[in-house]
Amino acid sequence: MEGVVFVVDDDPSIRRSLIRLLRSHGLQAHSCQSAKEFLNQSLPRGPACIVLDLQMPEMSGLDLQRLVAQKHETVPIVFISGHGSIPTSVHAMKQGAVDFLTKPFDGNHFLAAIDAALERSRKACSCRDAQDEDRARFETLTEREQQVCVRVAQGMLNKQIGAELGTKEKTIKVQRSNVMQKLGAQSVSDLVRFVERLRVAGHLPPLPNT
Repeated sequence: MEGVVFVVDDDPSIRRSLIRLLRSHGLQAHSCQSAKEFLNQSLPRGPACIVLDLQMPEMSGLDLQRLVAQKHETVPIVFISGHGSIPTSVHAMKQGAVDFLTKPFDGNHFLAAIDAALERSRKACSCRDAQDEDRARFETLTEREQQVCVRVAQGMLNKQIGAELGTKEKTIKVQRSNVMQKLGAQSVSDLVRFVERLRVAGHLPPLPNT
């Protein structure tokens, strides 16, 4: 499976062992001895995950998990720990961790967790890329065409849109045609789905009320 794995652990022997195992599994793997070192890494745009030790100096695994969730939402985490408690593991899982493995752990179980994490990352990357494409297409519209687009998706007629925007109905008809062409929409239903995706992704304000 395509993907990059970052092993973040302050124990050099653990890092070496896991790096060897991951590379034998056909994966790219990078070693980091601390959370700070990981944060200085340039993360790939494609699928990636983190193997993260729970207890490390300076910044704990849970602290790094919070930062990753804020900045790198497509990069899931597999926790490893020699001192994990049930409440800690439950908390980590609730915050989105793919798995929580207690040292020593079985290599096959570890690789299965990595495969699951990379699959989650792949899906998240695909979703992000689709959202970016939608936003880029929307930004090809002029400001007025964007206004028309949103109102057409809401179900407003050309006459209603013209009255609201202070524009002649025939002008709205031309702008609506431009919107459909630029976005490659074949129907109003296509436009409705497109605008809804933008809204869900946070790229649009709520649709205006009529």
